[in-house]
Amino acid sequence: MPLTFQALLFDIDGTLVNNMMVHHRAWQRKLKELGLDYSLERVKEEIHGVNLEILERLFGDRFTHEERVQIAWDKEAAYREIFAEELAENIVPGTLEFIERASELGIPMAVGTAGPEENAFFIVDALHLRPRLGHVVHSGMVSKGKPDPEVFQQAADGINVKLQDCIIFEDSVTGAKAANNAGCPVVVLTTSHVEAEFESVEVVNFRPDFTGFRLSKVKHGFLLEL
Repeated sequence: MPLTFQALLFDIDGTLVNNMMVHHRAWQRKLKELGLDYSLERVKEEIHGVNLEILERLFGDRFTHEERVQIAWDKEAAYREIFAEELAENIVPGTLEFIERASELGIPMAVGTAGPEENAFFIVDALHLRPRLGHVVHSGMVSKGKPDPEVFQQAADGINVKLQDCIIFEDSVTGAKAANNAGCPVVVLTTSHVEAEFESVEVVNFRPDFTGFRLSKVKHGFLLEL
C-alpha cells in the first residue's frame, strides 16, 4: 500500500536498533535492587514510557524527585555500558540504507524517543545520523510520555512539517498508540513485539526491518511503497 507524506519520524529503541532486551535486563536488575523481583516477561509487558513516570507509577512517593532522577540515571548508564559492545551487530537491517535514501531525496526526518538525551545521542551518533536528522526529541523535552503524542508533535514542529503529514516508525504498542493519537500512519517494526499484541492499535504495516521499502519523490511530497 503506497503512502504519500511530507516527513518521516522515527522512534529509536527497538526501531533503529534492536536493543529493547538490553533495556529490559537493565530495568530488571535495577528493580530487583529496589525490592521488586519482576520476571523479564513482566518487565517487557509493564515497564515502558518515561523513566521518572515509571518510577512514580511503581513506587509512588517512596523516592524524592532527586532520587528518582538518580535511579533513572544509574539504569540508563548501565544500559549504555552493556549495549556499547553490542550496538554494531544490532542495527535493524536496512535502517542506514533507508535513511540514506530518504536523505538523498531531501525528505525531512526527525526522532521522537521516550529515552533520555544521553541515550538518544548515544545511538544517533553511533549510527552517524545527526547530519541527516533535522531534530531529535528526547524525554527531557516533553511533559507527557507516550502514548501521548507530544514527543512526535515536537519532532514534527522541529522540522517545520504538520504532524498529520508524517509517517511514524515504531516498535512498541505504546509508541504505536502515540502515533494513532497523533493522527499519523504508523509502520511497526516487529523487533520487540508480535503482531497479535497490537490488536487495539491501527497499524498500516508490520515489517521485521527496513529492507524492501521503496521511497520516491512525487509532485506534492514523497511516496513510501510498502
